[in-house]
Amino acid sequence: MSTENEGNEVPPAPSEPPAAPPAAPDTPAAHAADGAAPSAPADRTGESATTPPAEGATTQLPPVPPAPEDHAAHGHPAPGPAPQGWAAPPPAVPAYAGAGGGGHEWGAAYQPPPHASGRGKGGLVAGVLAAALVAGGLGGGIGYWAAERNDNSADSTTVSASETPADLKREPGTVSAIAQKALPSVVTIDAQSGGGEGGTGTGFVYDREGHILTNNHVVASAAEGGQVSATFSNGKKYDAEVIGRAQGYDVAVLKLKKADGLKPLSLGNSEKVAVGDSTIAIGAPFGLSNTVTTGIISAKNRPVTSSDGASNKSSYMSALQTDASINPGNSGGPLLDARGAVIGINSAIKPAESGSGLGGGQGGSIGLGFAIPINQVKNVAEQLIKSGKAVYPMIGASVSIEERSDGGAQVSSKGAGGGAEPVTPGGPADKAGIEPGDVITKLNDRIIDSGPTLISEIWTHKPGEKVKLTYKRDGKERTVDVELGSKGED
Repeated sequence: MSTENEGNEVPPAPSEPPAAPPAAPDTPAAHAADGAAPSAPADRTGESATTPPAEGATTQLPPVPPAPEDHAAHGHPAPGPAPQGWAAPPPAVPAYAGAGGGGHEWGAAYQPPPHASGRGKGGLVAGVLAAALVAGGLGGGIGYWAAERNDNSADSTTVSASETPADLKREPGTVSAIAQKALPSVVTIDAQSGGGEGGTGTGFVYDREGHILTNNHVVASAAEGGQVSATFSNGKKYDAEVIGRAQGYDVAVLKLKKADGLKPLSLGNSEKVAVGDSTIAIGAPFGLSNTVTTGIISAKNRPVTSSDGASNKSSYMSALQTDASINPGNSGGPLLDARGAVIGINSAIKPAESGSGLGGGQGGSIGLGFAIPINQVKNVAEQLIKSGKAVYPMIGASVSIEERSDGGAQVSSKGAGGGAEPVTPGGPADKAGIEPGDVITKLNDRIIDSGPTLISEIWTHKPGEKVKLTYKRDGKERTVDVELGSKGED
């Protein structure tokens, strides 16, 4: 579930997730961004495995391929990966995730689309223009017919507004005013791998030094030896480089080359966001740069799992859910509040059913979009700017990603592979007395209903923080204090 076009061993969870079985075959069914259901899990006990998508799954949006030179010759967009299911399990659980075990209906493997050939975003524009011309011609014909039949009528159906101001002044706080202020700080990102594959995403100015925030899955294809550029709303285009990315958090930081006069967007406080708050999303859906849409926060703390398709690791977030229209190409763009402050980075969507997109390609928005809370993004971005790497909080226990009928996240009976213990000796969970088979039901006051929910919630914290874990063993419930450990990106 994401807003951009977007294993072998299972890495550990927020502590050390269990080992993942061999990755599923590289077929359309293995990639959620392609819209196909992942293959059935080979094991659902203690190792990560893929499962068929549940009805209505969320997915990372793949990047939108750039338009080809002959785009005007086509009236529809290039076929992209079909949307995936609402809760398909990730192809593998990252070593830093601490999740393992049977597949849960959440992951959405993202597969970058092949380089568009002959039909790209320009095709969509051409299709829109063609439709507009047809409608315009039809309207003109009807207008002439009506005028011819009403030559003798003295009445006019046109009503003129009286005293229309020469310059319409928009009050501060309106969507228009917020958009006009924010648009100059939002960029359309073009990321291409060395082989020419890639697509279009979105990012925004983080500071005056030229740092741009976006999603990892937007630039993953170009991170190693590829090319990245950022284009502002005024048309100015700058080369950029990836200075750091955190695949587990799905966050990346770019650095512009030779850019000056940058205006960073103000950052809000995602902890203060409430369901029903107004939202404004800015991005480049299907390559249509500088698109502004509005909505509300429709839910908070949605556990979202996805993959960038370039690795066997998964991304986890406790996301803000919004009904603002976001589509492939919006990934990495800002989700603003009613003041124009950034409260999240648009990253995933629940797509329409397979084949329901324009021209039978990618599905579009159905009002279920997901953004990484800005408080978490800011923490990760500062680490990436400082060292190029991010650290992950962990409890030192592998948990199953298989959904349980009675809820909770069960500590696996098997480790993350390579002979690792399911509960790391001397780790936070071990010190707290947690054992294999225990079922974690709460983290502080947050109900835990699955392994991915536990991982997503742990990753909203920082290493060294103390949390309360509630778990069940032999039908009895216990609550213990756990000081979170840390693990770097593998």
